[in-house]
Amino acid sequence: MSAGQSLADGAAGVALLHLETGNWPAARDALRQATVGGVSIAAGASLFYGAPALAFVLAAADHPGLAQAKATTAEGTVMVTRQRLEAAHRRIDRGALPHFAEYDLIRGLTGLGVALRRIGDLDLLRDVLEYLVRLTEPQAELPGWWCCNSPERDQPPPVGGHANHGIAHGITGPLALLALTLRDGITVNGHSEAIQRICRWLDTWQQNTDGAIWWPQTLTLTDVNRGAPTQQTPLRPSWCYGTPGIARAQQLAAQALHEPDRQNRAETAFACCVTDPDQTGRLVEGGLCHGTAGLLATARRIAADALTPTPLNTIAALHQRATGDADEPLGLLTGTTGAALAGMGTTATAWDACLLIA
Repeated sequence: MSAGQSLADGAAGVALLHLETGNWPAARDALRQATVGGVSIAAGASLFYGAPALAFVLAAADHPGLAQAKATTAEGTVMVTRQRLEAAHRRIDRGALPHFAEYDLIRGLTGLGVALRRIGDLDLLRDVLEYLVRLTEPQAELPGWWCCNSPERDQPPPVGGHANHGIAHGITGPLALLALTLRDGITVNGHSEAIQRICRWLDTWQQNTDGAIWWPQTLTLTDVNRGAPTQQTPLRPSWCYGTPGIARAQQLAAQALHEPDRQNRAETAFACCVTDPDQTGRLVEGGLCHGTAGLLATARRIAADALTPTPLNTIAALHQRATGDADEPLGLLTGTTGAALAGMGTTATAWDACLLIA
């Protein structure tokens, strides 16, 4: 299968950029590149690869002749989602710990839920939401999303597993999807309670350092047993793992639950993050996942819903400096495609829904 069908770093992501700019000929060429050799519905298919990725992109294209492609990728997305849901429920029935790829945004069922919301398959989306509700139910003394794997690909898992809080791979991804769908009026039994369970966990592990509110990116069993995270200070303010994504998810949850105090805390956490030069100085690239583009895209969505002002000009200037001489690959998540999309400041195609910030 072609790597072009990757929304993260292939032609599928490039097509989304051209659709946002209204350049249909370029978008058409990118879509052709993305589908050379077929579109995957195998185990690795996800919001960022294969049929679900193409379904997400094609939903942004209102052009004659795409009806069959939309139907085919939607059918593939449904097939992948049903298979993944069956496997996830079997895993829960066994009482085994999940790998975060089961439920996360990048590879898991949260990302498939984003694709289903995008293409309008609300019945199957509700099935995903029912799974996410079940995922939040505690298992003994730990939350149901406690992972068996390591947060780092090249490292062995910590003894006893870990909890992941990043919006890309952690529980704030499901939190954001649950909150967005509740705002949309797409609900299932236990929906609000699931949001509240996640929020209570995040409240327990909220940190306050020198006036800054933040959350540890991950927790181990050792951290839980001693009641304090190993991480002592906020790290890189990236969309994927840092305060920006976690704060946006909590802002969305606060809006869905009508909790202005929580919303104020989330917005304060974000403002402290982006006005701290020690934190913003850790962003050394311009991409969406780890860099200034993700910070800027998240900031715009936070600002649009905020009870308090967000310093957008400062963040835009930071992004401009980071991308001026950047030697980065072509790609949506970690390259120049995502940097360009964030720099444009438009969301006519709702492209940033793939980041779960909208």
